[in-house]
Amino acid sequence: YGIHLSSYGRDTGSSLLELIKAVHEVDGVERIRLGSLEPGIVTEEFAGELAALGKICPHFHLSLQSGSDTVLKRMNRRYDTATYLQKCDIIRKHFEHPAITTDVITGFPGETEEEFAETLSLCEQVRYDAMFTFIYSRRAGTPAAKMPDQVPEEDKSRMFDRVLKAVQETAHGRAQHLTGRTMEALAEEVNVRDNSYITARLSNNMLVHVKGDPSMVGKMLQVHLDECRGFYFFGRAL
Repeated sequence: YGIHLSSYGRDTGSSLLELIKAVHEVDGVERIRLGSLEPGIVTEEFAGELAALGKICPHFHLSLQSGSDTVLKRMNRRYDTATYLQKCDIIRKHFEHPAITTDVITGFPGETEEEFAETLSLCEQVRYDAMFTFIYSRRAGTPAAKMPDQVPEEDKSRMFDRVLKAVQETAHGRAQHLTGRTMEALAEEVNVRDNSYITARLSNNMLVHVKGDPSMVGKMLQVHLDECRGFYFFGRAL
């Protein structure tokens, strides 16, 4: 993981794709999951070559921050919403049912109701599987802290609640289509709430809780997904 993962290799003449291919050849590595990616790294070539690597998890966290081009410009982001949507389309072209997740900040200085509505609209178009949502926090010494039209705290919180609810509804609907399937999951830990369960992670980054014991931790399991509970499943290890 890293906030500048997409920049790997630029100073050495290499690339993130070359690194991924090298890691893919390492014996004992069974899964490769990418952290936050800048939209610009997603090209037809990048997605196509990743799709040919069997160890790649079909989970892509594409940073968004805002679905409004004017807000993105104030944030000094180097992409616009049209480009962002194109990158999501490329991923879905090369991967079957990939999980796409993101980050969104609500209440960035100057954000209007119209700009926030653009964020909601983009979220509907992308159909995210999950989202990390943050309320803008004014930090001394940053350019944004000096910007005019700081958004009132109550408005930032209201925006936060609305976008979070919208994405949760979409994500739950997208997750439900997996119910009844058998998928591979990596057993990560004994469940903290009930030690008769093991918490495992699917390749799309969703969690599934299965009956088990500590000896299962660290192993790859075939799990039948019995019931979807929003952002996680209950299932049976086969």
